[in-house]
Amino acid sequence: MDIKVKIKGTGIYAPKKVVTNFDLEKIVETSDEWIFERTGIKQRHICSTEGGEWPSDMAYHATLDALKAANLEPNDIDMILFASVTPDHKLPNTACILQQKLGITNKCAALDIAAACSGFVYGLNMATGLIKMGAIKNALIIGSEMLSREINWKDRNTCILFGDGCGVAIVGANEDASDSSDVLSLHLGADGKGKEFFDQPVGGAVEPITPTHIEESSHFMQMKGREMFKVATRTLAENARIVLDRADEKLENVDWLIPHQANVRIIETTGKLLGIDPEKVIINIDKYANTSAATVPIAMHEAITDGRIERGQLLLLDAFGAGLTTGATLLRY
Repeated sequence: MDIKVKIKGTGIYAPKKVVTNFDLEKIVETSDEWIFERTGIKQRHICSTEGGEWPSDMAYHATLDALKAANLEPNDIDMILFASVTPDHKLPNTACILQQKLGITNKCAALDIAAACSGFVYGLNMATGLIKMGAIKNALIIGSEMLSREINWKDRNTCILFGDGCGVAIVGANEDASDSSDVLSLHLGADGKGKEFFDQPVGGAVEPITPTHIEESSHFMQMKGREMFKVATRTLAENARIVLDRADEKLENVDWLIPHQANVRIIETTGKLLGIDPEKVIINIDKYANTSAATVPIAMHEAITDGRIERGQLLLLDAFGAGLTTGATLLRY
């Protein structure tokens, strides 16, 4: 039986604290003009460290909105896929923590995904496979990140780029034969040869954090920007072509391209490589910066709620991340 997959509801949570480029001018040697010209970023949201805005908290609030939009109850969720490189704790996984916060009692599967910025797309594609084979009916896919915990606020090359936030989507079986909503094709991949372009080698089993690391500030995320830029633009363009080919679909029929929001220059260059109309590319990096696994669902939710994305339209979700991981989804919303 051919089961169609539909995005039934979405939600987001943006932390209350907003840090502008002008705020960063007081911390590191930079300027609003310099940051915006090179990245397209004007501000970012930062989680409270007093509690109430941990990754699972953000996901909880975003999920409540998604459940309302989908007209579903928490126990209608059969699987939770929580994409994050900044989980609440190492153990238990944050998907299990969220399950408890939502009051889900059906013992649904709960899994964390550490695919960095590709995490949400990874989760969406994994859930699609399980739904299409009839193993589950509804899945909650989350991208929730508190990157402010993992960046060096004295390093102007990285602190200007990232923010905190969460985006979620509930995807499930589309049981309406007259409804065209479906995931048409998908792609997932990785290339470990680029693992050192964006990494955080300190803090795991190989090299646990020590007082020396903290003193030297060597335990934070680190990135080779030029290398990431080159591979990102090439990879995003390749992703798009792969899912279009698999669905036997043409680029001109795509209503919206929703790319990972890492840098506006990467997004614009990718658009030029593909030859897509810039008016069809959803960009909101100016308000949120790079929120890793949360960028794609946040951008998608905003475009749905403001009316740009309408039912029946063709969407292309496209992401890349540390690993290097990559993924894309072509779907009829």
